[in-house]
This record gives sequence, C-alpha cells and structure tokens, in this order.
Amino acid sequence: MDATAAPVTELSDDESWQLLSAVTLGRLVTTVDGWTEIFPVNFVVQNKTLLFRTAEGTKLLTSVLNEHVLFEADDHNVVEGWSVVVRGSAHLLTTSDEITHAEHAGLYPWVATQKLRFVRITPESLSGRRFVFGPEPDSGTVAG
Repeated sequence: MDATAAPVTELSDDESWQLLSAVTLGRLVTTVDGWTEIFPVNFVVQNKTLLFRTAEGTKLLTSVLNEHVLFEADDHNVVEGWSVVVRGSAHLLTTSDEITHAEHAGLYPWVATQKLRFVRITPESLSGRRFVFGPEPDSGTVAG
C-alpha cells in the first residue's frame, strides 16, 4: 500500500460490487414500530442485487413490509478496510421462476435450520469507501 494514499477514498460502483461479491456476511437494517433492527445475514450477489434466505419471522416481515431497507457489508486486513452500503427495496421471491433463479445462486443457510424464503434486495443507491489504516495525524498537521 502506498504510504501517501488518502486515508478514505470512495469506491466506484464496479469496485463496490466486486467487494460485495467477495464476502458472504452482511447486515440487513430495517425498522419496525419505530425501532431500527439489524440482522446479520449470509448473502450472495446475483445480477447486481443481493440475495439472502430466511425463515418466517421478524427479519422476513420487516424486510418486505418496509419500503426501504439498508444493507452493509465490510471487510478488513491489517493494512486497509472497506465498507459498502446498499440502499434499496426488499422483495420476497414468490414465483417459481424467481425461486428457480435464486436457487442457482449457490446460497445455503449457515445455521442448521430451514430457511425456505428467498429475499432479493434491489439497490436504489450504492456507496462504498476504502480505508487505509495508520496512525492519527498530529493535531498541528490537520487542515481545517
């Protein structure tokens, strides 16, 4: 990593999708009764959408009842990290064509429970950031 690299840079959409495709765990953010809920989910990227499986319950209900959801995934190593946030809508897959297409994505539950419902998040916006780790600058050298 170049020592002169900016500590925070914006990622292009292509870079963001590439990074999302390389990880399998993210966080779904919804609201219910005025409360924000966050759920860890394993997921896959399929045709620039996010796909996850779930059982009946709060996660399924709040994701499809809300007009908008957020999804965040990130990763890091000792040198740098990244975070991608997807703002969009969640759709419960119900038709046989939708479900067949989703089944080909290679998405399997991590926990030994039945997760019979597929939910697809279709992005309305995507934003990503890369972070270069390092020491905090001296207070005298910060512009501002």
